[in-house]
Amino acid sequence: MPRLSDKIVLITGAAGAIGQAVVAAVKREGGVAIATDLAGRPGMDHALDVTAEDNWHSVLADVDRAHGRLDGLVNAAGIALLATIEDTDYAAWRRVLAVNLDGTFLGCKHALALLKRGGGAIVNLSSISGIVGGHNLTAYNASKGGVRLLTKSVALHGARLKPQVRCNSVHPAFLEGPMVDDILAQTGRPEIARSHLSRDIPLGRLGEPAEVADMCVYLLSDESSFVTGAEFIIDGGLTAR
Repeated sequence: MPRLSDKIVLITGAAGAIGQAVVAAVKREGGVAIATDLAGRPGMDHALDVTAEDNWHSVLADVDRAHGRLDGLVNAAGIALLATIEDTDYAAWRRVLAVNLDGTFLGCKHALALLKRGGGAIVNLSSISGIVGGHNLTAYNASKGGVRLLTKSVALHGARLKPQVRCNSVHPAFLEGPMVDDILAQTGRPEIARSHLSRDIPLGRLGEPAEVADMCVYLLSDESSFVTGAEFIIDGGLTAR
């Protein structure tokens, strides 16, 4: 039997590499994937700016009308910025925090009304940058570290609900895809930077979005029914050092 049979799952950032992989995995496992991203992104079910509270109200109202419930939420929308504390201007700082942390907060807050109708699961995409720091990832570190502890707070609240709502975070290392390509481009020497990244990972390569999506499937499924408030690292052994 498919692992997500008939589960209704909303995915943010569904036009990104991880989001696309999660949408595909949810469908493969028998679920209904509701793909959302910024207006103008092709193939989306709904336009959703995760930083705009009225967008969340509108999209979730549509989900309610169409399905009457929500079984899962994957907060996958995110942006990255390569900059030290001295090089990060305030506008850029606020934008990274708005998308990565505020967007996750708004998703958790407003989706709970639908999730708690029958119980459900939230998966928040953090990063290993939410666990370990980088000298030139100031805003990204702060945003993803915030997602890590926000997840635990939501999990403890969700455990008190009837029915319960579980919440866990996923922490990938660098993955193949446009976000990493953009970060590498910011170094001015992308091929050299990619080589260094791969060499630093014990398994010797960057991760694949599908590998993160498979973890999300587990956390959305009933297989993880006793798992909440936890963090799942997918980094090829990078943080084991």
